[in-house]
Amino acid sequence: MTGADRRLGRLLWLSVAAAIATIALKTTAWWLTGSVGLLSDAAESVVNLVAALIAVGALRWSSMPADDEHAYGHTKAEYFSAGAEGIMIFIAAVTITVAAVQRLLSPQPVEDVGVGLAVSALASVINLSVAVVLIRAGRAHRSIILEADGKHLLTDVWTSAGVILGVAAVAFTGWHVLDPLIALAVAANIAFTGSRLVKRSGGGLMDRALPPGEQGLINDALRPFQADGIVFHALRTRQAGSRSFVSLHVLVPGSWTVWHGHRTATDVESAIRAALPHASVFTHLEAIEDPLSYQDTGLDPEPTDAPEAPLHTAPPTDTDTDTPGGPP
Repeated sequence: MTGADRRLGRLLWLSVAAAIATIALKTTAWWLTGSVGLLSDAAESVVNLVAALIAVGALRWSSMPADDEHAYGHTKAEYFSAGAEGIMIFIAAVTITVAAVQRLLSPQPVEDVGVGLAVSALASVINLSVAVVLIRAGRAHRSIILEADGKHLLTDVWTSAGVILGVAAVAFTGWHVLDPLIALAVAANIAFTGSRLVKRSGGGLMDRALPPGEQGLINDALRPFQADGIVFHALRTRQAGSRSFVSLHVLVPGSWTVWHGHRTATDVESAIRAALPHASVFTHLEAIEDPLSYQDTGLDPEPTDAPEAPLHTAPPTDTDTDTPGGPP
């Protein structure tokens, strides 16, 4: 595990500590008031704790180096963490809904509202502070684990704010039915958050292409080479946790030497990595003049009937003009 991974791990343990503290505070607030809205808020904090513990394990797994069985690394483990968190959010939403419906059918007054809401507000301050730290670190290190955990905590903050205002309204108006209605709104909100996490995790596991902004950076990096007559096709991208993968075919004049073509492909890879420092780039060199170069652009290219070229042969070269900067 690298130093950066250890720092991210410490931040996740901070999330675990925050979840334990907020569970204690929100459970106390529910015990003081008897509010099902505050109970639903405490239930979401339990989900936060379980999700943070899963995230700690997923981070350790995703930071393992590549090996013979996982040549592209283990970074996709981050999606399992975010997906599990989304599923647990759904479970919490169902639990909250059941409790809210029961209270809706049998409304009850809330008690000791002032003290209970003060305790819940303190828990929200803790969650807000940790959420901001996690989201910033997640974006800086391209860690979906930290970003998902931070966004979940931030959702908890907004949920708590709504619950606090709602319970205060119940105390002022005496409309006890507001308490379970608030809990139902909380359940709907966190279910929406869970669906977004599951969708994002599914997209990563299904090798969804990089977002348009990052693909635009790749196109910008290729443009200077295209201006010099280099052609590109079969561009494919995907993201696996914090790492991105880019592959493409580089078409150069067939009269170039291997040295010249390889140097150009290497420059292309360097340009893309400069635009996307987190990317692993793979290129395949082809000749512009060869018709076969345009028949293998698909993921599963069709077999061709063209005769194979003899081994150890090369197209003619023009050493006077076509290998500038080549070896002597």
